[in-house]
Amino acid sequence: MTTGAAARLRGLRWLLTGVFTALNAAGLLLVAWLMLDLAEQKGEQAVDADLRRVPPLVARQLEFTGDRLDTSGLFGDSITVECPQFAVLPAGRGQFEPYLSGVSCVDVDLAVLSGLAADAVRERQPQSAYVRAVDGTLVRAYAQPFTSANGPYVGAVVAHADAQREKDEHDRRVLLVALGCVILIAALGGTGHVLSGLAIKPAATALEQHEEMLNGIAHDLKRPVTGLRALADTAMRNPGSMGKVLPRIVRLSKRMGGIVGTQLMHAKFEAGVQQLDVQSVQLDQLVAAVVEDIPAEGARITFTSVPTRVDADPDMIGRAVENLIGNAVQHGHRPGTAAVVHVSVGGGRVVVADEGPGLDPATAERALRRFTSGGGSTGLGLHLVQRITHAHGGTLGIYRSETGGAIFEIVLPTGRS
Repeated sequence: MTTGAAARLRGLRWLLTGVFTALNAAGLLLVAWLMLDLAEQKGEQAVDADLRRVPPLVARQLEFTGDRLDTSGLFGDSITVECPQFAVLPAGRGQFEPYLSGVSCVDVDLAVLSGLAADAVRERQPQSAYVRAVDGTLVRAYAQPFTSANGPYVGAVVAHADAQREKDEHDRRVLLVALGCVILIAALGGTGHVLSGLAIKPAATALEQHEEMLNGIAHDLKRPVTGLRALADTAMRNPGSMGKVLPRIVRLSKRMGGIVGTQLMHAKFEAGVQQLDVQSVQLDQLVAAVVEDIPAEGARITFTSVPTRVDADPDMIGRAVENLIGNAVQHGHRPGTAAVVHVSVGGGRVVVADEGPGLDPATAERALRRFTSGGGSTGLGLHLVQRITHAHGGTLGIYRSETGGAIFEIVLPTGRS
């Protein structure tokens, strides 16, 4: 399981996804609510518009004879047999008898309508309300008060119509919009997760690589630092052994320098700031110097060459050859035997062969990957060799010899003689 800064950064992806989704969901739900509210208002206004045309038409045909309400003007009028239906209701008992239109569009308790009529008379202005029919369906009612012959408000014309259909349509819209919001929010969440992953991935990968690199450096330096400390202690206790100890200290120092140099060069390659200092190089002489300086650590290294000139960065090619030879010295031997490494140069090729167990194709492919190693180190050596070789327009080949050992071959474009 990945830990450290890279893991925390990857964990931040879920926070970014949550924030992105929450903000977009809030905006989406607000827009959806406004749209539904607007649609509900439009539906309500459509019903009200149909209801409000009825009371004025009825009220104009009502006449009072004394305290008696005359509704004879409504007889034969088509409004009495059309929906929406209406009722002419008194504000109190005994003023006049209620009058009901001759069509039954929706059955509402007369007491409910009388209550709305009383409200309209009391407030002296029209009243709208939702009420329930006898069968429980939703009804929209509109009451407009009217006055008697001598002036005071005495009753109201109450028109009412079925509003259940509009309510059912609104409920369907709410359901569809809610379903759409769920789908869109899920899509937004997925999109946010992908986008946050794309944004965080480079930084998380870099942090992960740096963490692994630091862990690898600590691992690779552990043995030479321990050996260096032991040699220093020996020299301090026995100054006369300095002649024997000093060469080993120098070799360990070079090995530590090589580890650090490899890491720095790899970091520059990954950051894209490593530039080639290409010049005409005598490849055989360059490799000979590397073979001479590399700590053999008990291994036997043979070297053969023919004069070869290439256009290359000598520091980088030297580092690549040093990594191949160091890898062969460390891993290119069988248990209980000293490593035997053969180095040859000719025709723009540098070949490093060992007499160890060798590599099968799958292992060779894994060995070229970053942070992959069979010996517990950082695993950057072969990957860096390949990067350096490719940067020079060359190739790195890994083969298995007939005797079973591993063969590493760097092929570079030859320079002009």
